[in-house]
Amino acid sequence: IASRLEQGRKAATLARGVAAVSCAHELAGFESFSRSRVVQDALRGMRRTLGTAPTRKAPATVDLLRRMLDIQPETLIGRRNRALLALGFAGAFRRSELVALEVTDLVPQEDGALLTLRRSKTDPDGAGQTIGILNGSTIRALDHLAVWCEAAGITSGRLFRSVDRHDRIGGSLSDRSVARIIKTAAEAVGLDPERFSGHSLRAGFITSGAEAGADALLIAETSRHQSLDVLRSYVRRASLLKTHAGQRFL
Repeated sequence: IASRLEQGRKAATLARGVAAVSCAHELAGFESFSRSRVVQDALRGMRRTLGTAPTRKAPATVDLLRRMLDIQPETLIGRRNRALLALGFAGAFRRSELVALEVTDLVPQEDGALLTLRRSKTDPDGAGQTIGILNGSTIRALDHLAVWCEAAGITSGRLFRSVDRHDRIGGSLSDRSVARIIKTAAEAVGLDPERFSGHSLRAGFITSGAEAGADALLIAETSRHQSLDVLRSYVRRASLLKTHAGQRFL
């Protein structure tokens, strides 16, 4: 723990490392060392040194997302990126969920589509979760997706594929590619790309929903949060100024 602390690792990373090694000990038939006094003292010292507040990446809220969509070039890569950004936002997807989507996961409806997630972070057993995707009049995620699929000739398999500089379609995108696309789009509109990550689309939908006054339970239907406490932290941050105690007298 002390060595990793000197290397500049974050508190959450260190805690996960301790939990993983402790689990390996238990599986091998040894006692868990994470509950020992010396390890607990080291963890408390680490938290006092680093603090426990997570480093939050900036959300790609709806106004920012529109700017990111507008600057995408009218190329095959630009069409793919526009579809990926728009759908990632509209479905509040994690980057791993986004790259795993297939054509058959979408069922068109009158005002949008029903989308089935075969597996996700909160559904490791693959029971499946279905959410609604609105096309809307601002982001138009399904319109952008249709343009991309038609241009790329995608009728089955993964929705999002790699594209080389000669416009040749390759295999599935990696989740790291999603993060790179978001960072590149942020930089293209004049923002610091280091402030954004693969989580920014998901955080952007939740934050935009909270700013628009959407009910937390309705937001959770799309974001699939199992814990409303986690969701409330986004809602609270989005309303810190709108519901400020000093709004009427400061």
